[in-house]
Amino acid sequence: MTTADAGTAAPPGTAPPATAGPFGALREQLTDGAATFAGSADALAGILAGIVDDVDRALGERLEIFPVCHHSPASALAMVRRLRHKQPKVIYLELCEDLQPLLGELRNCRLPVAVQAFASELDGFPAEWGPLSVVAPVTEASAEYQAIAYALETPGVELVLVDRSTDHVFQWSPRGDAPAATDAPADTAPQTAGGEAGEQSALHGDAVGVEIGDLRPRFAELEAYLLHHGKVRHWSEWWDQYVERPLADADHDTYRQVMVLIGSLFRRLRPAGSDRTDRDEDRERYMWTRMREHLAASGADPADCLYVCGAFHAASRVEQFGLDSPAPDFAITPRTGTRWRYGLIPSSHSAIEAQFGLAPGSVSIAAANWTQAVGRSGLAPYRLDGQRGVRGGRGKRKAAPPVATPAGPVADRLTGFLAAPPALDGLDEAELRGWCVDIVRLARRNGYLASTADAIAVFETSILLAGLRNRARPTPYDFADAAVTCIEKDVVPGRRDVRRLCEILLGGDRIGQVGYDALPPLARDVLDRLQPLGLDLEKRTIQRALLDLHATPALAGCSDLLWMLRHLLPADAVRPIMGERRLGHRSIQESWDLALGRHQRALIELGYEGVTVEQVLEQRLRRSVRGPDATAAGALAAVEDAIRLLDSPRLVDELGARAVELLSTERTVDDAPDVLRRIRRLLAHYRATAPILPAWCEAFVTTGYAHYCTLLPTAFVEEETGVRQVGAMLGFLFSMESLALSLGCDRSQLELAVAQSHPESPAKVALLWAARHQLGVLPLAELRQRCADLLGNPLVVPAFPRYLSGFVHALEPVPGLAPFVVETMSTAFARLPDPVLLPWLPTLITTLREHGPELVPLLVREAARTFPGTLPELDAWVPPWMGPPAGPAPVARPGAPTGQVHGLLAAHPVSVDAVAGLLGCEGGWSEPVDAPAESAAATLLLAHPDTVEAVSVLLTHPDTVEAVSVLLG
Repeated sequence: MTTADAGTAAPPGTAPPATAGPFGALREQLTDGAATFAGSADALAGILAGIVDDVDRALGERLEIFPVCHHSPASALAMVRRLRHKQPKVIYLELCEDLQPLLGELRNCRLPVAVQAFASELDGFPAEWGPLSVVAPVTEASAEYQAIAYALETPGVELVLVDRSTDHVFQWSPRGDAPAATDAPADTAPQTAGGEAGEQSALHGDAVGVEIGDLRPRFAELEAYLLHHGKVRHWSEWWDQYVERPLADADHDTYRQVMVLIGSLFRRLRPAGSDRTDRDEDRERYMWTRMREHLAASGADPADCLYVCGAFHAASRVEQFGLDSPAPDFAITPRTGTRWRYGLIPSSHSAIEAQFGLAPGSVSIAAANWTQAVGRSGLAPYRLDGQRGVRGGRGKRKAAPPVATPAGPVADRLTGFLAAPPALDGLDEAELRGWCVDIVRLARRNGYLASTADAIAVFETSILLAGLRNRARPTPYDFADAAVTCIEKDVVPGRRDVRRLCEILLGGDRIGQVGYDALPPLARDVLDRLQPLGLDLEKRTIQRALLDLHATPALAGCSDLLWMLRHLLPADAVRPIMGERRLGHRSIQESWDLALGRHQRALIELGYEGVTVEQVLEQRLRRSVRGPDATAAGALAAVEDAIRLLDSPRLVDELGARAVELLSTERTVDDAPDVLRRIRRLLAHYRATAPILPAWCEAFVTTGYAHYCTLLPTAFVEEETGVRQVGAMLGFLFSMESLALSLGCDRSQLELAVAQSHPESPAKVALLWAARHQLGVLPLAELRQRCADLLGNPLVVPAFPRYLSGFVHALEPVPGLAPFVVETMSTAFARLPDPVLLPWLPTLITTLREHGPELVPLLVREAARTFPGTLPELDAWVPPWMGPPAGPAPVARPGAPTGQVHGLLAAHPVSVDAVAGLLGCEGGWSEPVDAPAESAAATLLLAHPDTVEAVSVLLTHPDTVEAVSVLLG
């Protein structure tokens, strides 16, 4: 860090500060102290004197500047006092200007909530940034809420948001990386354990947080120094002890001067040349430009206006600072074409802490301090009429009448405040004793073995820690540290640790809720359509919904909506317990666990995408197939979802046509298994429910047949393509062959593709053999002989399990090989040596587990048919493939099936002679005494039972036989 920027030079366009004035004595005192302790009056003196100059400059501005810190009870109290004293007519608030129309909806919500701007379709921003989201959380213990409530509930008061728009938030973000949720450094305190706190801290998602008054040193060494010498664990605790509590009861002038002093200190100690500094200065130029424009347009008197901003911006040194600055207005760039949608989402104390890097529990402690301070001071804070979840309302207490504020010279309050010792606050034993008793009771409920002795230990340890940290009274942070030390032992028995219990005790993680009237139209439509369930879906609890669609057909609409929400919302927002929705099937009874109140943010953001759930679902399905990473398998999945969830044949045809386009352009076969599984399911659905197949289904089959035939030779030899993918390609080609041929495809494509395939991997070689067998090129006897040769070759035996894995995958395209696979596996288990067999077994088990739904049933069925069913039969059982070779055809016996075949053949000698002539068999008929006539043709036919069956069919249709005879001459 350099100190060249930390001098007292005035900004361009302004006069240098005078050495006299209300802060002249303080300036000289700080300069002399810097020269004494630092040995030089250059660097340190410049910083200290510059801080005083910033305070003098901010307080001398005609437009009153009110510096605040985000979620600070001291700032909120000072804001209430100043609003009741001055009664301003115009309030300029540091908040994104395009969020102003939403502020009136806060009265329909339970705080804390966050004002949100959301954009899913980007125009002018990098696509990888989407979706964009900006949130501005609002709590009751915040100065901005008090200003908003005063402006909205007081007639004649105008509220003007002057900060950059949400579009400019991302315009000014660096283009290298996506914007972070917040660039505030996280506190070093450990995060609380348990899924509950983690769930609530994710309420804002990955949105960018906008806050008023981020007061934290951006100088890591300074923060570490302050924490070390302040004897605190994290920044939130330091701020509470050294700033928050001393300023809680301070008068207005003291509060303003101290806050500007702190903002100026942190501003001047920030490392020079950072991108954040440039953005902050642009924000200040933006705000002063907007305020000048409003004053010029409205003619308002600056004396009746109040500018509420962070203390960091109150100490601004930009050239546009002040109403009397001669600098030209800041050139505001136009917004991009991105369409922003606005709404309110629920927030929580833990979500605010997680997003802005605050210590866990700090916002809850601030809320508790706010409640105590309001009760102690007797102030009546401002609240919006109809505000949900607040005790009491505006006007319950008698407010002080407005007091005219005469314009006068600024008095120096800093010197006295900085020189005065801290006010001693005596120990409130009753309060601390109540904390200790309650934390022990709460710990016992959560599984801790706590007792009265632990309560006493926590009491004494809290006082001890406060003394070690130079505090006259234990703070909630001291109490939490003492409770962790005395109660929490080695393990956490439940979901919540002791620190989390202390947060609950001291105020709890208050969770906000957006009211029905403030919800977007889609969210209100969802709640209205689910009213027949008879549940209060705004509650944050999980509720069980039972739907008997047979007894109450009117609930079918609720069922359809729940299945769509299941597809669009997080998994635990709408979870089916009983019932399913698949192609061609709808359950008549369903049971659901609903947690829409807990996932209100997701439901609200769904409303930014459309007016109805059906519209949003249709848009998402279209986007899923039009994106840069869309695949044919994803498009088929979108088709299934459209059939299951939406009754829109037009959309299904559109998605199906897109699936054909994607399949034809794919250059890899990684998704071939998924494509095969989904197209089979869709074809089965259409064959069962439609008279004809849709045009896109036929196009998909023909395109896929040609596409996979083209890629098959390459897939066989590529190492990147797995055995499963090649098996799925063959499965598509063989299972869709009859349909593809009927639609005009040529079988020679497949034959050429198989002939051009020359794999080297053993598993793919086995797949190729199975494909050639399916095409009729490789008979089963030759395939069996090849496997026997592999087992007989000692050099190939170690690789035989890989061949067998290929045969297992071959069951997908050639399910008729199941008997051969069972035979080959049995032979391998019998003949492979243990050093080869045992290492291969885990691979086999893994393969069968991965492909269990498709392959295991075939193997199990075939094994049950082949192997004996009882143990006694197993002793005398001989495998069919190891039995004695078949001898001559046995002599037919009367009444036996073979005798019936002989009789049938002898009764039609003309047909038998014709078949014998076609087969090239010579020889006449013989006439045995005890058997029907037999010939060489009959013997040949008996050895080929398939041919016998074909002949039998022909004999039952003599007209066909005669026609064939005529064709054959």
